[in-house]
Amino acid sequence: MSYGEAAESMDAMTKTWRQLTVWLHILTSVGWMAQAMTLCLLLAVGLAAGEPSVRDAATAMALKVDGRLVGPMADASAFTGIMLAAATPWGFFRHRWVLIKFTITVVQLFLGIFLLSPTLEHSATAGPAPAQIAATALMASAIAFQGWLSVAKPWGRVRDRPLTPLGTAPRWVFVMTVAGGLTDLAIAFVVGHPLPLLSIVLLTVGLSRRPSWTRRTATRPIPA
Repeated sequence: MSYGEAAESMDAMTKTWRQLTVWLHILTSVGWMAQAMTLCLLLAVGLAAGEPSVRDAATAMALKVDGRLVGPMADASAFTGIMLAAATPWGFFRHRWVLIKFTITVVQLFLGIFLLSPTLEHSATAGPAPAQIAATALMASAIAFQGWLSVAKPWGRVRDRPLTPLGTAPRWVFVMTVAGGLTDLAIAFVVGHPLPLLSIVLLTVGLSRRPSWTRRTATRPIPA
């Protein structure tokens, strides 16, 4: 095999793993949205239930869904999305649609971890509140809006000036993103709550190495 053929084969493998990373990001984002809608439905059933047993069952199930599905899906979606932005020429602050997606993700993670999850634990005994239903509906709507941003890519660049070309990360970055995301999902399913330790470690390693690959020869931008 010649050097050119070997390089082409390496590029093809990198593209494959990059596509797998995009696939995992889409899968977990849709899962996050679907489970947020499930939370909304369960809380609404619990609020409308006339019998305490139905209310308790609905809120208990909502708490389980939040710990085993919503939280892990949110973490994996955020992890893969951040890594795709960092590992491709899109970047974080170069295009308005990427910046808005990034901002919404950070805000949703903060609100979900520090506000929604604690109130769900409280609702297991006190019953659901209308604000929780509104919050979960808003969460699902925001994720749907992010999906539209990924497809439409509206509003152009953050600054109307020539951008310094950025390169695409090497294959190992996408391999570790897929492996780390799937591993943390499996761990969360076993322990019953999000535990994204591996994702945090890999995210730290990846972002710390980012300057070394942003100087690579720029390639065609790919969706973050």
